[in-house]
Amino acid sequence: MEQQRRISIVRGWIAIAAGCLLALAGCTSTGGVAAGEPAPKNIIILFADGAAPVQWDFGRYSSRVLRQQPFAVTDVVFRQGTLGLLNTSPHGPYVTDSAAAASAMSTGFKVSNGAVSITPDGKPARTVMQAAKAAGKRIGLVTTATVYDATPAAFSINAKSRRDSQALVDLYLKLEPDVLLGGGADYFLPAGTPGGKRKDGHDIVAAFRAKGHQVARNTAELKAVTGAKVLGLFADEDLNFEIDRDAAREPSTAEMAVAALKALSQHSPNGFVLLVENENVDTAAHANDAASLMRALWAFDDAVKVALEFQRNHPGTLLVVTGDHETGGFSPTYALRDLSSVSSKNRFYSGDEHVRMLERISISFGRAREMLGKAPSGEVLDKLIADHFPGFRLDSDVREMILKRRTPERNFGYVPQSALGLMVARQTGYYWGTSGHTPEPVAVGAIGPGAELFRGYQDNAEFGKHLHRLIGGK
Repeated sequence: MEQQRRISIVRGWIAIAAGCLLALAGCTSTGGVAAGEPAPKNIIILFADGAAPVQWDFGRYSSRVLRQQPFAVTDVVFRQGTLGLLNTSPHGPYVTDSAAAASAMSTGFKVSNGAVSITPDGKPARTVMQAAKAAGKRIGLVTTATVYDATPAAFSINAKSRRDSQALVDLYLKLEPDVLLGGGADYFLPAGTPGGKRKDGHDIVAAFRAKGHQVARNTAELKAVTGAKVLGLFADEDLNFEIDRDAAREPSTAEMAVAALKALSQHSPNGFVLLVENENVDTAAHANDAASLMRALWAFDDAVKVALEFQRNHPGTLLVVTGDHETGGFSPTYALRDLSSVSSKNRFYSGDEHVRMLERISISFGRAREMLGKAPSGEVLDKLIADHFPGFRLDSDVREMILKRRTPERNFGYVPQSALGLMVARQTGYYWGTSGHTPEPVAVGAIGPGAELFRGYQDNAEFGKHLHRLIGGK
């Protein structure tokens, strides 16, 4: 009798567990928004290229210590919204590039590294922006990179290679995004004009103007835009790091977000889809540049605050914050002060004083590379460190790496940036594992109609499928 009673109890628990699993399956269905819940009218995708949880927390920590400001990504979107994780592998390898990662998140299909929303069988897959246009929505793309860079391109158009810049710009003209803001004027202008690189003699800026776009080439011109369609090209190539940015020539990520939302919300009965990317998070991490990374994260967070304010006034808006992959193997840690002893007494823990050292750095590693040139002298190097890296010392081995243009290891490919990153790491604890990408899962936070679809651990292609379900269309 006792054994039968135990069997009965076990069977009861199994039945309860099965019921719970079925209920959970219903709650996590990927069939779209919940029954009776309206689909979002507007979707704002805020994208920090190269950002994973460690970068987000670094943004939160540094913003609290140095700006005495909350960090909206963690303190609002992740805390109050739906939170999930995405794995990032492409078709084939374990580690992705930006084109493959963004393509999966745009189309719902895995693609090979280097491809722009083209599946491994060579077929174009519908992108988020193509789906939005088919649904009658207006579309916008904002980036601190060239507007034809991997992420905005993969969210919009289809190409076999991310490197064919001129062809990508031609595809943009065919797509006609309502808003297109960032760098990359070079492949919009014919060779022979200032900054132009096009080989066919075509002026694509003029072509966009003919289609009704107002054109802005600096911050003041962007703020003066009043129309519903705008092309803004603020640099020949990528926009500068926030630490180097000329505010009169290049608008911030937040200023571009304001302009994009102002334009897209005009004449939009069916709503819009907007991608806002800060590529400088990724570029700084490739260079192992913690000071530039910190400021890029702040600049991105300011844009998130702009989007949150828009959402408060337009509650039918879904706001999604994420990245495409982790860059740099970013590893703030405790470390030995030197190699004289491995005793814990010779150890320091990265803290407030060390992030304040980062704040005193006044140029990006990329600008430092330009100032050093291809054959730097010891005198030029010493002056650069004294002028722009106050409080930092240059160890002899790092000094030799910079002067002889050597990389520390095979997985560090930026000279002299990787060496400068090592100098900073030894004195602050902000270490790096690579100058490339890693497979660390990325966080995704969402607030608004449809946000629950992004909860939990998912594949990055599922992210794309969710967006397509929410957009709908023909």
